[in-house]
Amino acid sequence: MFIANLVSYILVLLGAVNWGLYGIFNFNLVSAIFMGDRSIGAIITYVIIALAAIWLIISTVFANGILRFTNHREERV
Repeated sequence: MFIANLVSYILVLLGAVNWGLYGIFNFNLVSAIFMGDRSIGAIITYVIIALAAIWLIISTVFANGILRFTNHREERV
């Protein structure tokens, strides 16, 4: 769960940076890398980032609102 949360968080941050670049400078980084908005690489990237966002939402809901980025377990007294 730790690795999935960390990778998802990084992917969502990259997606947010892409949206920021697009909103401020009208530059789509994913489209520039894959040479087109609807190229197969761009579509796969968008889908992976969307799945990462959905994972973060679902894992946070199931963890009672706590998104964990540590590998340590809490001891209950």
